Amino acid sequence: MRTRTLIPALLTASLAAGALPFTAGAAQAATVVDVSTAAQLKAALASAAPGGTIRLADGTYTGNFKATVPATSAARITLTGSSAAVLTAGGGYGLHLNGASYWTVRGLTVTGGQKGIVTDAAAGVVIDSVTVHGLGMEGVHFRKSSRSGILRNSWIHDTGHDGRGMGEGVYVGSAGDLTDRSDDAQIIGNTIGPGVGGENIDIKEGTTGARIIGNTFDGSGLTGANYDDSWVDVKGNDVLVEGNKGVRTTNNGYETHTQQSGWGCGTVFRNNASDLTGATGGAQLAVNVTNRSASCLTTVYATNTVTGGKGLTNIAVTP
Repeated sequence: MRTRTLIPALLTASLAAGALPFTAGAAQAATVVDVSTAAQLKAALASAAPGGTIRLADGTYTGNFKATVPATSAARITLTGSSAAVLTAGGGYGLHLNGASYWTVRGLTVTGGQKGIVTDAAAGVVIDSVTVHGLGMEGVHFRKSSRSGILRNSWIHDTGHDGRGMGEGVYVGSAGDLTDRSDDAQIIGNTIGPGVGGENIDIKEGTTGARIIGNTFDGSGLTGANYDDSWVDVKGNDVLVEGNKGVRTTNNGYETHTQQSGWGCGTVFRNNASDLTGATGGAQLAVNVTNRSASCLTTVYATNTVTGGKGLTNIAVTP
């Protein structure tokens, strides 16, 4: 009799303690799916479940890849591979996270498309230790209110090959669209450049709270098209730019702009090192504040440094 009553008794005790019973669905959610072909990858993306991992073998995966299944903050979905696992697109988006909240993308390489990694309406996405390069337009884009996205420890280079001056390394928000609240983006510890055919980072109006920390910028790909003449252009609000290093720019290191009334305000610059050697633009400042006013403040701390160019900034420096 003890053999028959042991499992029900344990289940009753478990439920009494607040634990969830084991189900086939829970087992499926924790699965690891190994893929080695483009067809297998597309199938795995379509059938992904919260808590699961898709693991890419080294090799080339040709096509455009899309994830649409949302995960949760407690049960993320992970897409992972080494830098030798290469998503190669002939056009369009290399990897599109469309509504795929709480995904982690780690380690792999994306190349060859119009855009590299695009998140649309996807909260809490983490893009970690990826390589993105060889694109017609931008490298990584958080848009359509993709809140709390993180890009870290990654290398983005050689973008904007279509010649339209729209090859930003990292793009947050949408130009002229104040409904795109891709707030609280974190861009941390990345290497951006060389060969980025636009700003290394562009923070658009309508977005708030971006954090740009500990990155290395190379502006050797700046073209001057669409006013791209700095590593970082801030048009959103309450942005922190801290601990970054930049070399090679056509004019300035960092800029703030007001493209829409009430935006481009509250930026703080701290502990950034700017090398403007070789800059030929009119201002040649480490931080060029184009929208300074009593109602739209920017703070530049004295801990920022500059080599070459014409100076640190055009506003009063905060000790």
